[in-house]
Order: sequence, then structure tokens, then C-alpha cells
Amino acid sequence: MTQVRPSEQMRDLGVVQRGAPVLAEPALAFDLPAERQAAEQAIEQLFSAMERIGRVHPFAKGMGLAAPQIAIGRAAAVVQPPESAAPPIVLLNPRITDRSSDEDEQYEGCLSFFDVRGLTPRPLQITVETMTLEGQLMTTTYERGLARLVHHEIDHLYGLLYTARMRTGVAPIPVEEYRQTGRAWAYDQ
Repeated sequence: MTQVRPSEQMRDLGVVQRGAPVLAEPALAFDLPAERQAAEQAIEQLFSAMERIGRVHPFAKGMGLAAPQIAIGRAAAVVQPPESAAPPIVLLNPRITDRSSDEDEQYEGCLSFFDVRGLTPRPLQITVETMTLEGQLMTTTYERGLARLVHHEIDHLYGLLYTARMRTGVAPIPVEEYRQTGRAWAYDQ
């Protein structure tokens, strides 16, 4: 019996795969609150997809999904922090307004090309401005692993994959060589 590749599994779960134009294009912002219903529908579809994906793959580092990854070219993403009891984060029209100069490199994966993992530098802290469904601006600061997850999803909304952030000369490795599955990212205290 042939084993299904991780990328094929994600495709079968409704995740758009690398090479699809929607992943390379900036997502269209929502006009909130006027487009509240469209934003709510996008969020609902994101959570539904995350639930399907979460049933077949555990995510010790948390999980995120951006609307373009489910073929919706709009500026919405959701992030489930690694602590399962933590509430999910909804990002509407997000933009990073500040980032720390302190960075680290950790391996990242992407549901849109889940066969590899890549060592990706990211700031240890980011400040993000996002909108509520009512059209209010909210600012939140994220640190470490959560900053990495949120930054990854915001990149998707600008048509960027994590490979665009990798250092020159560093290539993703096959998932079979990756040894961190099932473990949280490690940070010095």
C-alpha cells in the first residue's frame, strides 16, 4: 500500500497547494464593518478547515491557516496557539506595525507544501494591528512561538511563503529528515 504524501493529504482536506496563483497574490482587505458578513463567512470556513486538518494531524507548535490557503483571496487568517485551552486568534486585515531586532531561527512547515520543513528566521516579538468585525482597530503584541505563527500567516496574506524568508543557500529539508514533529519550538528563557 502506498503511503499518502503529507501534501496530498492536505490537498485532500481542501488546502491549496504551492504553485496555485492565490498563494502568490496579496489578499484583498475587508471593508469593515460593511463586509462583516463576508469576513464572518471566511472565518467560519477557516475554522472548519482547521478542524478537518486537526483531526488527521497533531500540531504541537500550534497551527495557523490563512484564507488564501483555502482558495479565498481575502485578508483573514486564524491561529490556534499550542496550548489547546488558549482561545484561537482571528486576524482580519492584519499588518505588522513593529518587530523586535532580536530574531531566532526555527523550522517551520506549511500546510500548502507539507512535505518539507524550512529553517526560517523570524523576530522574537511582533506587534500586529488587526480589525474587529465592527471595524475597530486592535493592536496586540506576540512573542516567540506565537509571534512566529502569526507572522507566518500574515505573510500568506501578502503572497509570501516562509521559503522567501529563509537565508540564502538554506533549503527546506524533507519531512522525513525533520526530527521536531510533535515538539514545541525551543526558546531560551
